[in-house]
Amino acid sequence: MSLETELRMRAGDVCEICANTDGLSSLDVDGGNPDQIERAILVCETCAKQIRGESPLDPKHLLCLNDSAWSQEPAVQVTAWRLLNQLSEETWARDLLDMLYLDDETLAWAKAGVAQSEDDDDATIVHKDTHGAVLNGGDTVTLIKDLKVKGAGFTAKRGTAVRNISLVHDKAEQIEGRVNDQRIVILTEFVKKS
Repeated sequence: MSLETELRMRAGDVCEICANTDGLSSLDVDGGNPDQIERAILVCETCAKQIRGESPLDPKHLLCLNDSAWSQEPAVQVTAWRLLNQLSEETWARDLLDMLYLDDETLAWAKAGVAQSEDDDDATIVHKDTHGAVLNGGDTVTLIKDLKVKGAGFTAKRGTAVRNISLVHDKAEQIEGRVNDQRIVILTEFVKKS
C-alpha cells in the first residue's frame, strides 16, 4: 500500500489542515520526501503552498487550524503549531497557541523544525529591547519615554504597558502593539521587556 493511500485512509480523504477534498497530496512535515506516515500529512494544494512558503499565509483560510490543531496525529499537531507561530500577529492564532497542548516529544519536534528554518536564513532578525533583552511575539513591554504618535494625534505616555506585541519581521528595531486602541509601530529602543 502506498504512503498516499495510507494517508488518505487515515485522513478520511480530506486535507488534514482545512478538510478540503480537492487536489490532495502527501507532504513531509520536515520538508523532505515523505516516506513515513508518522512524519507526513495529507494536504490540499492551497495548504501545501502555504506550508512550504510558496505563497503567503492566508489567516482567513488558516482559521481552519481552530479544528485541525486538536488532531490526534502528531504530524498534524506539529504543522498546526508551526503555522500558528508564523501567524502570531493574529490574536486568534496567539490565543489558540496558548491553549494548545503538545506532549514534550511532539513539541520538541515542532520547535526543531522552526529552529532549522531559522538557521537556514542567514539574516535571522532578533528584536531586542533597550536593555538588550530578546523580544518575542506576544510579549508585554513598557514604554520608557513619552512617544508622539504620528497621524494619531496623541502621545503614548512613559510607563504604558503594551501587551501582545508583534515583531516587524524585516526590521529588528521595530515592533507593533496597541496603545489607546490603535495599532502603532514602536522603536525597540524605547521599550523594556516586562
